[in-house]
Amino acid sequence: MTLPRQTPALEIPVPRLETARLVLRGPEGRDFDAVTEFMMDAGRTRYIGGPVTSIFDAWGGFCRVIGHWMWNGFGFWTLEDKASGQAVGRVGLLNHAGWPEPELGWHMFAAGEGRGLAHEAALTIRNFAARDLGLNRLISPIHPDNTRSRALAERLGAAVEKETVLLGDPCLIYRHPSVFEEAQ
Repeated sequence: MTLPRQTPALEIPVPRLETARLVLRGPEGRDFDAVTEFMMDAGRTRYIGGPVTSIFDAWGGFCRVIGHWMWNGFGFWTLEDKASGQAVGRVGLLNHAGWPEPELGWHMFAAGEGRGLAHEAALTIRNFAARDLGLNRLISPIHPDNTRSRALAERLGAAVEKETVLLGDPCLIYRHPSVFEEAQ
């Protein structure tokens, strides 16, 4: 799919972070196909509102990620595999309108699954959020049936704080530990 414009009119203010295997960067036009494939995959999106059914809807989701950065000064980083240069997922910070508080969230594309990349990126972003943005003890709202996401949250040291409903679906609010307590 060719995007309408290949060069953004505005620079997206996304800090570039790195891990051993990843470059964490802002969204770029070259990511659109991978994001669209993810957003149209019913299995991968069943716990985040289900798949989109058109390129137009995928475009809207892609633009929301950019808008989140512009509005909040934080958002989803694109995970780029250092070895291949391929976009393998998105991990980041969200605070949508109506959200209980800032969230640490993750979406892994097929090429990034099962490799521990979401964990690697989430630790880096969680530390950045606490130290550079003052966002310590983030939440991760997770559907109770999303066992893989729950396992990642628990591997990150998060624990269920409460059960609630979010966007009409049951939700477990996982609370992440304080980055500052971990460092001591």
